[in-house]
Amino acid sequence: MRVLTVKDFLALGVGTIVSTSIFTLPGVVAAQHTGPSVVFSFIIAAIVAGLVAFAYAEMAAAMPFAGSAYSWINVMFGEFFGWIAGWALLAEYFIALAFVGSGLSANFRGLLEPIGIHFPNAIANTLGSNGGVLDLVAVIVIAAVAWLLSHGVSGAARVENILVVLKVLAILAFIVVGLTAIHIENYVPFIPKYHLNSDGTAFGGWQGIYAGVSMIFLSYIGFDSIAANSAEAKDPGKTMPRGILGSLLIAVTLFIAVALVLVGMFKYSSYVNNAEPVGWALRQAGHPLVASVIQAIAVVGMFTALIGMMLAGSRLIYSFGRDGMLPKWLGKLNQKKLPNNALLVLSIVAIILGAVCPFAFLAQLISAGTLIAFMFVSLGIYPLRRREGKDIQDPDFKMPLYPILPALGFLGSLIVFWGLDIQAKLYAGGWFAIGLVIYFAYGMRHSTLGKKSQEKQKEAAK
Repeated sequence: MRVLTVKDFLALGVGTIVSTSIFTLPGVVAAQHTGPSVVFSFIIAAIVAGLVAFAYAEMAAAMPFAGSAYSWINVMFGEFFGWIAGWALLAEYFIALAFVGSGLSANFRGLLEPIGIHFPNAIANTLGSNGGVLDLVAVIVIAAVAWLLSHGVSGAARVENILVVLKVLAILAFIVVGLTAIHIENYVPFIPKYHLNSDGTAFGGWQGIYAGVSMIFLSYIGFDSIAANSAEAKDPGKTMPRGILGSLLIAVTLFIAVALVLVGMFKYSSYVNNAEPVGWALRQAGHPLVASVIQAIAVVGMFTALIGMMLAGSRLIYSFGRDGMLPKWLGKLNQKKLPNNALLVLSIVAIILGAVCPFAFLAQLISAGTLIAFMFVSLGIYPLRRREGKDIQDPDFKMPLYPILPALGFLGSLIVFWGLDIQAKLYAGGWFAIGLVIYFAYGMRHSTLGKKSQEKQKEAAK
């Protein structure tokens, strides 16, 4: 049922993009790689994301059905490449849900500690981490979001819209209060001199900014959650591009403002190993009450990100089941036309990862997998243009400056991917190896397209 409007998609996009990372990454990246020039890393990452967002907007307007990049690449390049792109995105959703769920849990417990409420280690930490067995808050919050979504998208969209407004107000409050505590000397030098960190990574100069881009890029990947829900959009030719590009523009503006204020309040080196730089900076500047309020809203903001990612992830798994790439029951809709079987599987896997498994070593997969999907979507614009107005509808929105911008989107994504550390590339390789095994052992033999092809071959042989 097409119920989502531009307002809903803006809330969905901003809610997913402006999430955990805006409260952590500006300080972390400034301390590790860039100094005050972290703002350049955010801008460069935003430009690359923006190029891909144009490609996403045209794809979503031309093919407004569930599955996002998986479904589009399936149509443009065939089943195998569609599976690779979809499998890349699935890594993003599984790991990002677990990551945000655990981040929400940590911030929630941090809020309760000043009033004397402490969780025992066994139910506060993941298995094997500091005496932990499972992260109970992560389990509860992921299950709660799944329950909300199982009752319909329109209800979830209303909750999302309210929570996103609160989160943006909290970020604006930090910017306004933080401006009163800025010291200009903290911006000098704006681009520190280049040197290698003790772990061999770059700090300072354009090398440090480049390292920061690869680390920051995961901040902008949330606009895929809009495209994944295009099947439920009213007038998708107009709502999809406005939702995708509008949410990215709002997010970029907020990220840059927070980064500039944060590095202006205290010297960038103050944020080394600081998991909550926004709250820390406000408390150090003499605003403990504002810090607590903003941290509380940050927890709520992570809830909105969970809604967006779970919506998108469940639609992707549903598409796999619908097309026979995974068991068919995953592609079934209930009486309310909701993919609750896919939602259940996504929730169970995310709960296991977020509550039981230490997942920090997997976090880089979020960027690696998504960048691969972004490269496919950028290249997909070329065959799409040849088919628009023929076997694919002519969309209301088209990527400007064709054929230059699609190539720049591909190259930008490739350059950012190249900047990821070796571990990220190794983990990505392992994930894709699993995906290939599933495809050749199950998907290729059970896929809807594969069966049609076999039937045609049998008819031709008769």
